[in-house]
Amino acid sequence: DHSFERGLSNVTAEYQVREDGGVKVINRGYSEEERQWSEAEGKAYFVEDKTVGHLKVSFFGPIYSSYIVFELGENYDYAFVSGYNHDYLWLLSRTPNVDEKVVERFKYAAKEKGFAIDELIFVEQEKQRQL
Repeated sequence: DHSFERGLSNVTAEYQVREDGGVKVINRGYSEEERQWSEAEGKAYFVEDKTVGHLKVSFFGPIYSSYIVFELGENYDYAFVSGYNHDYLWLLSRTPNVDEKVVERFKYAAKEKGFAIDELIFVEQEKQRQL
């Protein structure tokens, strides 16, 4: 559970290469309670070279958090991502619905890394609403 995602459905994360070599990050989700979309824009930079899935991400000025890709789908169809500790964990997918085998693999990999998988929250991904 991340504060940005709390109470939102249809959460997405979009990434675009920036001119300075970093990555533009746009997180978006829909709040049923407020009946509107919420959006946060941030930036990310590779900690080492671009072939290593370790980035630092900021949505709040000079404050950065780790973003570590610890598993990547063979066809880049999913990624398992965590922070530097056990506070943040995501299963990112190119599609709203994820194959159950990938979900089970995610749970297994997360448990092996010491995450409390009984606390996982899977975002509701229903029919997309228009912005």
